[in-house]
Amino acid sequence: MGVTRRQLLWAGTGIGVAGFLAACGGGGGDPQGAAATDASAAKPRSGGTLRVGALGRASAITRDPHGTQANESDYLILALVFDTLTVPGADTSTAPRLAASWESSADLKTWKFQIAEGAVFHDGTPVTAEDVVWSLKRLRDTPSGAARLPGIQSRNISAEGTGTVVLVSDYANAEFPLMTRFASFVMKKDTKDSAVAKAPGTGPFRLDWFRSGNARLVRNDQWYGPKVHLDAIEVTMFETPQAMTNALLAGQIDLASNAGAVAARTAESRKEIQVLRRPDDMAMPIVMRTAEGSPFADERVREAMRLVVDREAMVEQVLSGYGNVANDILGTGDRDLAKDIPQRTRDLDRARRLLDEAGFDLSKTYELVTTEDISGLADSATLFANQAREAGIRIKVVKQESGAFWEKTWKTGDFYTTYWGTNDSVVFFASKTMVSEAGQNEAAWQDAGFDAAYRKVISTADPQKRAAALEELQQIEHDRSGYLLWGMADGIDLAADKVRNLPKLPGYGRVQLEGVWLR
Repeated sequence: MGVTRRQLLWAGTGIGVAGFLAACGGGGGDPQGAAATDASAAKPRSGGTLRVGALGRASAITRDPHGTQANESDYLILALVFDTLTVPGADTSTAPRLAASWESSADLKTWKFQIAEGAVFHDGTPVTAEDVVWSLKRLRDTPSGAARLPGIQSRNISAEGTGTVVLVSDYANAEFPLMTRFASFVMKKDTKDSAVAKAPGTGPFRLDWFRSGNARLVRNDQWYGPKVHLDAIEVTMFETPQAMTNALLAGQIDLASNAGAVAARTAESRKEIQVLRRPDDMAMPIVMRTAEGSPFADERVREAMRLVVDREAMVEQVLSGYGNVANDILGTGDRDLAKDIPQRTRDLDRARRLLDEAGFDLSKTYELVTTEDISGLADSATLFANQAREAGIRIKVVKQESGAFWEKTWKTGDFYTTYWGTNDSVVFFASKTMVSEAGQNEAAWQDAGFDAAYRKVISTADPQKRAAALEELQQIEHDRSGYLLWGMADGIDLAADKVRNLPKLPGYGRVQLEGVWLR
């Protein structure tokens, strides 16, 4: 799956192109994005074990940092053991990690990343450019490699000395560092596939043990980053948010990650529980396949579906009000989100006219496939099906087991729900899921105008010209894409009162737990 919904993939606000064009020595801002409350501002205390609950299923467990992480529990473990080149930041969406800085050529095609000084693997071996090159090539050669490193061919990744990695893109890409935040985990050169599960990383914690999706991580005292206060983190995998929340309320864990709105309602009356809300955290769009032969290939049918949905009701009923209405554009946390595009609202009369013009067969029943991977996803499908019935559209909701969904439905189904985090960048989603060559083109969307607008955005350094091109791209997405994005769910984590300095960034940001300490 490459960068997946479950990979927590997630950051805070958008970043201007200007921040990419010079050597980004700090990327700007605190990469941890820790919550700045009176309690978290107190002097940190060292020691203790943080017990974290994260969602996952035994059938989807993976140990490979370059593999398909369908479990949040797996990604949490991998993100603490292995470092990516960059991470989400508090003040900019791209902050340094294993790459201390980066710079581009004038034509925005060649990018050079400098490895952080003092970076070593857990076994004490220094990290070299050759290790990073090997890791990136291994990543690029995975089935989703083109989506993970867009525009980069394996042969165009090389080392310059011992501390510099050079990547040459097939096209100008001012946004390339943004693309390295989520999957560019670095391992030692020539690590055999059979040894990946126990391979040393460079992250703030090292693996002590792993059993059936659960793990214990201990502090890496050799980490090149800021001081880590916790002695250890224990990760427990839960199959449902309810089971995870119950464990928190019973004192069995200290932090319930991505617990959802229902859990928040349960916990809000408990004074000993912290409820952390992160806006623009999770998108749960409906995907309509646009390829020929699909019932949704006609642009008028897709617009009708977007007009059928009652967005306010979806937010209120599916998310219990813990979210906001969206306007069919992914990347709602982008500071350059086109807010002047009129909000699409429900219009059943126009929806019926469009369906009639397109010759849409209202005598058929259309299957909407969903999973229960995250809280509210299946509920959103059911409520939408009920709303569509008012326009004469018959929809049957089919719930699929997670493994079967990702293997049989994702990217090939005509009509299904999906979910994404890290909604801080319109361009990120364009590159991953919407341009014609995107490796995760969920709707099989081919639109020459959108492709041209995307290339114009990423090849433009001037902020004003880029903003204009980005607005054009968003207008096309709003009007013609295969997505129905009805709303954005708040990210909701629950934590015991003793937990301090939790990260405040949405999505992928919540796995950056190295700054946490216990009171």
